[in-house]
Amino acid sequence: MHRLLAILLLLLSATPRPAMAQVAVADSGDTAWMMLCGLLVLLAALPGLALRHAGLVHVRSALSIGVQGVAVAAGVSLLWGLVGYSLAYAPGSGWLGGRAHLLLADLGALRDGLTVPESAFVLFQMALAMLAAGLLPGAVAERVRLGWMAAFALLWLLLVYAPVVHWVWGGGWLATMGVMDFAGALVVHLSAGFSAFALVLVVGRRRAASAGHAPVLGIAGGLLLWIGWVGILGGWSFGATDNAATAILNGHFAACAGLFGWMLVERIDKGHVTANGLVSGALAGLVAISASGALVGPGGAMAIGLIAAMACRLAKGLLGDRIDDAADIFVIHGLGGLTGALMLLPFVLPALGGVGFAAGISLAGAFIAQCIGIAAVAIWAMAGTAIIALMLSVVTPARIGAREEAEGLDLARHGQQGWDFR
Repeated sequence: MHRLLAILLLLLSATPRPAMAQVAVADSGDTAWMMLCGLLVLLAALPGLALRHAGLVHVRSALSIGVQGVAVAAGVSLLWGLVGYSLAYAPGSGWLGGRAHLLLADLGALRDGLTVPESAFVLFQMALAMLAAGLLPGAVAERVRLGWMAAFALLWLLLVYAPVVHWVWGGGWLATMGVMDFAGALVVHLSAGFSAFALVLVVGRRRAASAGHAPVLGIAGGLLLWIGWVGILGGWSFGATDNAATAILNGHFAACAGLFGWMLVERIDKGHVTANGLVSGALAGLVAISASGALVGPGGAMAIGLIAAMACRLAKGLLGDRIDDAADIFVIHGLGGLTGALMLLPFVLPALGGVGFAAGISLAGAFIAQCIGIAAVAIWAMAGTAIIALMLSVVTPARIGAREEAEGLDLARHGQQGWDFR
């Protein structure tokens, strides 16, 4: 009897059991890294841009440009949660995302293919949207009303930025073609830069352009942007990995090389170097390396930063006073993003220290795809911006009055009314 029971127990223990389903869980280290990167980008988008733009305008409009940036950031954040993220990343067509994530509904425990929760991904992407939209007030500083700028930024997010995000990062038609953009040279900077160009043309020049009143503020804001770029480049690795460290190192190298590149051209052009020029060169290098990030080697990153900053400074000299872009958004972000998107191609080759193209992609094919991507984003940004600005101006005027512009946008009304920001 005992032998029979032993044999039965042995047979039961050998019976195959159904496999337990493996439940994917978020990696706490990668999640913490993504949240930290999101906060670093917020540091760039809020105090970084506010200080930089405030230092580049007249003292009587410095407070107003800061307020415009904060209002744009708050509105874009709310709209990103309501509908922007869904239009950018929810399953949809090749042109626009769907409605699955309206009000951030049905977010996954993990972002597809990643080890971080989708909520952390949403935070990071929201900070990038804030940075992109926050660049626009700097281009038309000292001449645009607060309410008009806030309304414009909301429409721009929906009609320009969210579609471009979907095209490149959300599995849209440009992604299908093989367009490469590691951390936003096309999506964030080229779209915002060319939008700024169109916006300046529609709004018009300042009646009396003035030099920035506080270079120290401009430097401080630019350095906060430099630090915030750690979050941009490191965050796109989606974890605390070697790729993140490589991207951050490359970003820093590109910024340092860009600083000296801008300084060199400025010294030849003007005979001296300006404080704002040093920061502008570093930012141009950071914008350019955003296209490639961890895809190139350190030498390639230095070359990209140097060449991009020199090209941007040459373009600034050629443009002269033809466009009144108070913060050089078009030159630094628009042309810097364009240069970086093209320079990715040679320096991603293994012979130059890069990681190489994916299987089946040739240099010629990648070049064609990048050119199509650049053209599509630039044209869409300029056309969409012009249409939004013109239509919105029919409803409410964009420009402040001549007297208000002469006096400055910071109109103080003491007492219970507090401050009235135009």
